[in-house]
Amino acid sequence: MHRQPLPQIVLVAHNIRSLHNVGAMFRTADGCGVSRVYLTGYSGTPPRDMIAKTALGAELAVPWEHHRAVIPLLRKLRKAGYQVLALECAPKARLLSTFRPHFPVALVFGNEVTGLSPVVLRAADEVVAIPMLGVKASYNVSVACGMALYALRFGRRK
Repeated sequence: MHRQPLPQIVLVAHNIRSLHNVGAMFRTADGCGVSRVYLTGYSGTPPRDMIAKTALGAELAVPWEHHRAVIPLLRKLRKAGYQVLALECAPKARLLSTFRPHFPVALVFGNEVTGLSPVVLRAADEVVAIPMLGVKASYNVSVACGMALYALRFGRRK
């Protein structure tokens, strides 16, 4: 059976402090057909036991790169034709559930506590958010990664 190539998605994980979150993001990236993971700022990089513990080998299956500075990377991705989407609970963020991306997409995630800085948000083409119904203001970054990648990869498109 001939399969159509998947629309390209890359993941940018900026200043992720927990190696377990990095590992979970690799595992989700593998499951959702992400073509590359960019680890930026002080995000931990493989090989590390705590990444491998949650990635379960996905860190070996998904190509990755480390870039100290995120803004030049985002500019490079945009120049290559990627729509840069920042996932953040921001006042003017569009709901991911109704957002229609233009592939290829670079999906940017930020620090577990501080999120993405205003500079990174301004560098994005769009800011998207996942709505919350509970008392907390945001999801765990690796959970949000899974939800967002699933929505982009498998969400209903009109």
